[in-house]
Amino acid sequence: MFKKWANGLLAIAILVAVGLTSVPQGNVEAATKKTEIIVSAAASLQDSLDKIAVLYEKQHPDIDLVFNYGASGTLQKQIEQGAPADLFFSAGDKQMNALVDGGLIADHKMLLKNQLVLVVPSDSKTKITTITQLTDKSFKKVAVGQPESVPAGQYAQQSLTTKKVWDTLQSKLIFAKDVRAVLSYVETGNADAGFVYKTDALTSNKVKIALTIGPYAHKAINYPAGVVKDTKNLEAAKAFYSYVQTKTASDIFTSYGFLLP
Repeated sequence: MFKKWANGLLAIAILVAVGLTSVPQGNVEAATKKTEIIVSAAASLQDSLDKIAVLYEKQHPDIDLVFNYGASGTLQKQIEQGAPADLFFSAGDKQMNALVDGGLIADHKMLLKNQLVLVVPSDSKTKITTITQLTDKSFKKVAVGQPESVPAGQYAQQSLTTKKVWDTLQSKLIFAKDVRAVLSYVETGNADAGFVYKTDALTSNKVKIALTIGPYAHKAINYPAGVVKDTKNLEAAKAFYSYVQTKTASDIFTSYGFLLP
């Protein structure tokens, strides 16, 4: 009797095992797998895009937005070298135009505008009315983004060149990998002042805007967005590209200090 009972249990176990393994694997994967969209975006867009992503993923549970934040010039080079990316959000026309001219971007348009500002530590008592004051002895270190790869650094260089103090300030300049690194230098006291976007300055209570740089001093600060031509998920990429142009997304961008075209 024991042998028959044991054999019966064995038969049941085999049936259960067969039943489990007979579930189509593809159906399980289809139910759990999400479409991953890689967005290479300027570091200054991080706060606003992270907030937009929460809303978008809630409305599109089948989409997983993955952000690669950095200097626009660095991101441009990565895309040129074949790094995976579905969308590109630049903090400058130069970087987007280079990819468009290289045949690497499909749909693209100008999405936002920004302003260049000079920030100082929030407890600073210094009054600044012109960036030529940075040549004063009270300013020992001034942070700027690397002009070769960071659009904010390019705008800072243009502004200081317009005021004829770029060469004079060379010994004081600290070059940073992106605009958020510039902000960090000023926040931590490793720089007495730094050039960042207004949107970056508004994210920190450790710095304050000492001066807004006049738009005549540098090229227009435009933020173009585009779909990478080699995307493996064209429809999903285009859908998010369209979403960042909606009023919902625009309201979030402007709440962080960005300007609409």
